[in-house]
Amino acid sequence: MTEPLAPYGGAGLAIAVRDLAKSFGTRRVLDGVDVDFAPGAVTALLGPNGAGKTTLLKALLGLVRPSAGSLRIGGAEPDDAGGLRRLVGYMPQLPHFPPHMTVRELASMLDDLRDFDGHPDEELVDALGLRGELDQPFRTLSGGTRQKVNAALAFRYDAPVLVLDEPTAGLDPAASLALKEKIRRCRAEGRTVVVTSHNLGDLDTMADAVVFLLDGRVRFHGSLADLLAETRSDTLEEAIAAITSGPSPASTGASRGDAGGVTAEGTGDGDAERRRRTDRDASPERPRVEIVR
Repeated sequence: MTEPLAPYGGAGLAIAVRDLAKSFGTRRVLDGVDVDFAPGAVTALLGPNGAGKTTLLKALLGLVRPSAGSLRIGGAEPDDAGGLRRLVGYMPQLPHFPPHMTVRELASMLDDLRDFDGHPDEELVDALGLRGELDQPFRTLSGGTRQKVNAALAFRYDAPVLVLDEPTAGLDPAASLALKEKIRRCRAEGRTVVVTSHNLGDLDTMADAVVFLLDGRVRFHGSLADLLAETRSDTLEEAIAAITSGPSPASTGASRGDAGGVTAEGTGDGDAERRRRTDRDASPERPRVEIVR
C-alpha cells in the first residue's frame, strides 16, 4: 500500500524512481532507471533522441505504466486515482489544446479537470503579456503566444512538482527570461522541478542536478557542479559531449588530481584551454560522480 499523498501546496515532493523498466513489444525503452528528483532543485533530464526521456516523463505523469520497477511522488504512485493530478504542473513541448476554445475557457476547463477551487497563480499571465489574449480562440494565436499560454497554464496551480518539456522553445528573449525567473522562484520556494531541453545554455544557468539517459539507462546522475568538475568542462554542453564521446574517469580509473579521464584536449583555444585544465588539475579535492558506462 502506498503512503498517503502529501498536502497540496507550494512545498516540493521528492520523486523516487527505482529500477524502472518499460518495453514496447520487444523494444526496451527504459532499462533499470534508478534516480531521485529532489525538492528545492531544478533537475535537467537530458539525453539524445530515443534515450527514453519522453517515456520517463510519461511514466511520471501516469500516462505510461512501467513494465517493472516503481515510481513514487511523495510516496504515491502516479496511477493512484485522481490524487496526483493536482500535485503536478505539466508544460508539454507542443500544446494540443482544443483550438476553438479561448484562453479563458481553457483555464476554466483545466480548473474543472483538476477540481481546483483555489486562487490561481496568474503571475505569468501578466509577465508574458497575456491579458489581452484571454478571450482569443487558441487557434488564432501565434506559435510563440501559444507557448506562453502553455507556460501560464502549467504554473497556474502552485503545484509542488513541475514537469517542463522544452519550456523556452518558441519564446522570444523577454518571455524566455520571464519564464526562467519564474522557474528560479519556484525552486526557491522548495518545489521539485524537472526540465528537459535541447537549449543547454538555458540549463547552465538554471539546473542544480543532471540526469543523463542513454539507451534507456542512466549514464550520469549527480549535481551540475560535480559533472562540470569531473569532466573538466566549463559548460553543460561541453560536459555532455565529454560523457558521450570520451572515456570517463569512472571507466579509466583516473584519480582526483590526475590529468587522465575526460578532458577538453583538442577542443579549445590553445593557451586559454590549457590554463583551464591546469587550474582544475591544481584543485586539491575533486568530487566523485556517478558516470556509468
